[in-house]
Amino acid sequence: MKIVIAPDSFKDSLSAQAVAQAIASGLSDVWPEAELRLCPMADGGEGTVESVLQACNGQLRTAQVQGPLGEPVEAHWGWLAESRTAIIEMATASGLQLLSREQRDACVTSTLGTGELIASALDAGAQRVILAIGGSATNDGGSGMLAALGVRFLDADDAPLAPGGLALAQLARIDLSGLDARLAQVRFEIAADVDNPLCGPHGASYTFGPQKGATPEQVLALDAALDHLADHCAQVLGTDVRDNPGSGAAGGMGFAAKAFLHATFRPGVEVVAELTGLEQALVGADLVITGEGRFDAQTLRGKTPLGVARFAARHKVPVIVLAGTLGEGYEQLYAHGIHAAFALANGPLTLDEACRHAAALLHDRARDLARLWDLAAGRTDFSREPGTADS
Repeated sequence: MKIVIAPDSFKDSLSAQAVAQAIASGLSDVWPEAELRLCPMADGGEGTVESVLQACNGQLRTAQVQGPLGEPVEAHWGWLAESRTAIIEMATASGLQLLSREQRDACVTSTLGTGELIASALDAGAQRVILAIGGSATNDGGSGMLAALGVRFLDADDAPLAPGGLALAQLARIDLSGLDARLAQVRFEIAADVDNPLCGPHGASYTFGPQKGATPEQVLALDAALDHLADHCAQVLGTDVRDNPGSGAAGGMGFAAKAFLHATFRPGVEVVAELTGLEQALVGADLVITGEGRFDAQTLRGKTPLGVARFAARHKVPVIVLAGTLGEGYEQLYAHGIHAAFALANGPLTLDEACRHAAALLHDRARDLARLWDLAAGRTDFSREPGTADS
């Protein structure tokens, strides 16, 4: 029997690799001879670098960069030497995870640190850069990232703008003369599933600004500032991508990557699946087990279980989800290749308790799942006396 284990991380609890190992441990209690293929996954958010490096034996590299509020942070990125590919996880340099709820301020947070990570990748000789842009704390249209790569954003007095999205309202001129020439030789890919435009009611500021600390009044101001940025970018580039799907991703990082780096967009889970070899692992599989911390209707927006289910459907392999919690609308996923879903809790638990005991809970649910699978397949021995050990 061959089972592919392809979960995402459980936020604030376990990495995708640790989740996969806990599931494998539980399955082994019942199926000690089964072939278990571990493919830790991610969808372009936190944990993307870790998942890819564990599957590809890549190198984890670090760099001290400016965090979203200008503070120094130790950020990491991944390096696949053979293909000269850099995997850059925006969340480690410019992410919400770096700020307390009280520190979140979409008006001033900057993507400068992400640009500094890209510069580190260029220094290493990268020919391909994969930008995983989930979990950002920013709304600056990618201007900070571009500033780190040599673009100058100037006000009416020809002075550099302050960091952050709100300062873009004062933009008078963009100077491209210092843009790093190495960028033209690099292929950029954005790993994201967000299809929002840059501006308007479905744009970056309206959709994501509030979770990054923006008040309703600030959302209006930030949206206008991004629109102003897009006007100036269209003038200097001769093309306007503000309405392209994905331009609103990561507070406008998608816009900057499309306009200045000529980046292509791919679903994050698709990029990770390619690098980790999920497609090959599914050949001849009998079952796929995936999962995430919270499984609900939001998973339909392109999160890992949905992506895994789409790959599994090509090989006609059933998919079961083990999740920390099952939220509202999770049953909608049954029409998209998920065959069953189970929550981990075996009784009333606080979130803190669930996080602390996630590995043990995953082990137990995987074990129980294997026993149920055997029952459905007619492999359970009903002739054995109750209380005797399993063979």
